[in-house]
Amino acid sequence: MSFPDFSASDAQIQWQRFCDLLWYHEDLGIWLDISRMHVNPSHLEQLQPGFDKAFAAMAELEAGAIANPDEQRQVGHYWLRTPQLAPNEAVRDQIATEIDQIDQFGRDVISGVIKAPGGQPFTDVLWIGIGGSGLGPLLMIRALQGHGSGLPFHFFDNVDPNGMSAVLAELDDRLATTLVVTVSKSGGTPEPHLGMEQARHRVESRGGRWADQAVAITMVDSKLDREAQQDGWLKSFSMFDWVGGRTSITSAVGLLPGALIGADIRDFLAGAAQMDDATRLADLRRNPAALMAASWFVAGDGKGRRDMVVLPYRDRLEVFSRYLQQLVMESLGKRLDRDGNEVNQGIAVYGNKGSTDQHAYVQQLRDGVDNFFATFIEVLEDVSDIPVIKDECPGDFLDGFLQGTRSALTEGGRQSLSISMRRFDARRLGALIALFERAVGFYGDLVNINAYHQPGVEAGKKAAAAILDLQSRVEAVLKDGAPRTVSEIRQAVGDGSDEAIFWIMRHLAGNDRGYRAEGDWANPASIRFSCS
Repeated sequence: MSFPDFSASDAQIQWQRFCDLLWYHEDLGIWLDISRMHVNPSHLEQLQPGFDKAFAAMAELEAGAIANPDEQRQVGHYWLRTPQLAPNEAVRDQIATEIDQIDQFGRDVISGVIKAPGGQPFTDVLWIGIGGSGLGPLLMIRALQGHGSGLPFHFFDNVDPNGMSAVLAELDDRLATTLVVTVSKSGGTPEPHLGMEQARHRVESRGGRWADQAVAITMVDSKLDREAQQDGWLKSFSMFDWVGGRTSITSAVGLLPGALIGADIRDFLAGAAQMDDATRLADLRRNPAALMAASWFVAGDGKGRRDMVVLPYRDRLEVFSRYLQQLVMESLGKRLDRDGNEVNQGIAVYGNKGSTDQHAYVQQLRDGVDNFFATFIEVLEDVSDIPVIKDECPGDFLDGFLQGTRSALTEGGRQSLSISMRRFDARRLGALIALFERAVGFYGDLVNINAYHQPGVEAGKKAAAAILDLQSRVEAVLKDGAPRTVSEIRQAVGDGSDEAIFWIMRHLAGNDRGYRAEGDWANPASIRFSCS
């Protein structure tokens, strides 16, 4: 494992490290450079036993082991792009069949073979999904959709009524020719259900026929699947119990939007499969995901003490940092390790596109708190229709900004790694996603946490459900019309807290729903709430 220790000032040592540590994939045309991270030979030697275990654990995961013991689930997102790895023939056939159906469905919708209820071609897609079911599709659209290619997409990825109103107003008279896709693995998640009901109401009020333009992506026999089958929805695609939302982009969740914009979803899967193959190599120095995970570990002392700042120098990857926020933070942000010890692990992720960040937070990265490492992502190939004018080429300036920022950070002792792609397309996007997925898996093993469950998210869902239940009981108490303080409401309900009830009543009183508030808002305890 011989290569020079990191130096912030010696250009020859930096060059030697670059040459020694650079990873390159010939067919994909992708480079990974960790030479500007503070990883030294001694670190890799210390981490080798941990990686030996991580390589073995990953092989067992792909072979069908219960890799998520907290939920007693297999973890199979790698099977989605290499179905022959799946543990049985039924699963292999289901994956392959699903890909064929998605590919054909996308072609038929775009070509007009599958039409909207009135006999016209579909004009738009309204995509309803939360978390990975919204972020993965959004990344696919922003990264891969060409001008005038496929259908324009609109998103319900939140339950903000104002956001829903804006999307529905934009669609307006095209709602009858809008394909509406609802994504919910369990079929019972509140956010997509609420979005679906709002969409259905507006579609039908504009003359659409819901069943003939509605598509579901859900688990077989879920509540949503049963509704789709019972009402004769246009199509239903499967989600799998062994695929989490944050790793679902190579399932129907990412493939269907890809197909509906005319992207090459098979090339996307092929790129992910190629990177999977490259990251199976049980050799720390020759495995890009292992090199990346080792860099993360060393940078944050194995405790996540540095944030990951993602800086893609292409507009098409503008939302990639948002996508990685869920993949990395939901996977690695855990209070307990596998042995039940309280460890509070995680790596915070944020970022935006370069060179926008030259004028945003790079100033702090260079001169402020040294609590991060940067991840630069570049694409070498520029489009041909933006010419050199007056000896100036925009792509040259973009590259110059990247190199300049990288050098400035290094001079300040700040850490960074770089991913470079010869060109960017569906195949390279698949490879890029697969690289980070595997790095997250390796890092989780290094720090001994379950990277494949999300108890904090589930706790938030349960807390939200408790608040909504409390609200229904508060409203029941106020039906008699008598004014009450929050304390009196709590006593009448026999549950909750004064603060929670105040928040509920402030929201109800802030809307035209028949609730009044009398008193001084600066003195919450004095306000008396009633229902007319």
